[in-house]
Amino acid sequence: MRLHSGQADAADRQAFEHWRQQRPEHEQAWQRAERLSQKFGALAPELGVPVLTRQARGNRRAVVKTLATLGVALPAGWFGYRAMRGEAQGVQAIYRAGVGEQRPVMLADRSALRLNTATDIAVRYSDSARLVQLERGEIYIETAPDMHGQARPFLVDTAQARLRALGTRFTVRALDRDGGRTELTVLEHRVEVVLHASGERRIIEAGETVQFSADAFDKPASKARPSTAAPAWTRGMLEADDVRLEAFLQELARFRPGIIRCAPEVANLRVSGVFKVGDTDHVLDIIGQTLPVRIVRRTAYWVTVTSSAT
Repeated sequence: MRLHSGQADAADRQAFEHWRQQRPEHEQAWQRAERLSQKFGALAPELGVPVLTRQARGNRRAVVKTLATLGVALPAGWFGYRAMRGEAQGVQAIYRAGVGEQRPVMLADRSALRLNTATDIAVRYSDSARLVQLERGEIYIETAPDMHGQARPFLVDTAQARLRALGTRFTVRALDRDGGRTELTVLEHRVEVVLHASGERRIIEAGETVQFSADAFDKPASKARPSTAAPAWTRGMLEADDVRLEAFLQELARFRPGIIRCAPEVANLRVSGVFKVGDTDHVLDIIGQTLPVRIVRRTAYWVTVTSSAT
């Protein structure tokens, strides 16, 4: 209720994120609450979170009554979700990286993951497979030999495909903004990709990057990034090599809350360099100092980059 009140400050949000990351059970509880909140549109208006927040100050009894109603709705919605997915019983842990955060995760078999900004994953290890479900965001993976002695495959599921690691290091990114696609970059060895809808199968080699939907691969795998080094974001950096300013700002926006707009007249300016994503305001200041642009901050969450001539 506090987060939806419109009066939550930075300390509230920081405390909330700290709580979510303390234990997997906390994150699971919040995921359940989020799934319930998505159903609020189908409930009576008086059950909505904004109404709950307004009532909290003036009508404690009404709040208790409403929460009791939601207490009935929550188990029904949650178990319905479990039945629909069928696979949720095997979830061992849910991990999340907040906006602007990179989070390391060591799995039970010593496989190492790193979550990029705004990333959610679920991990399910069974007797037959080691499975990571990428819900959103981007992950870097270094697989380890199966300590179970069963040679269980290491799998990554996205909304578009199932990926099978063939002894490898690789990154997987959900391209939500671009219409529901996945991007895979293989840094070492190979990864097999099987598309969910079409069933098309392809093996991606080290040094290759490919994007795909659930129906088809967008184009032949690109070898524009032959390096097998871990991506810059795993070190808290953002690399740009003659990148359009608009594309650069879209990437930078992933590491901060709010919106960054790029005016059309400066969209094709080029950016090169290595930037620390831990301080995106400083990166914007550097852009303003090195390019003929003006950084307009309407609020902390709304930034426009426009021509310095305007």
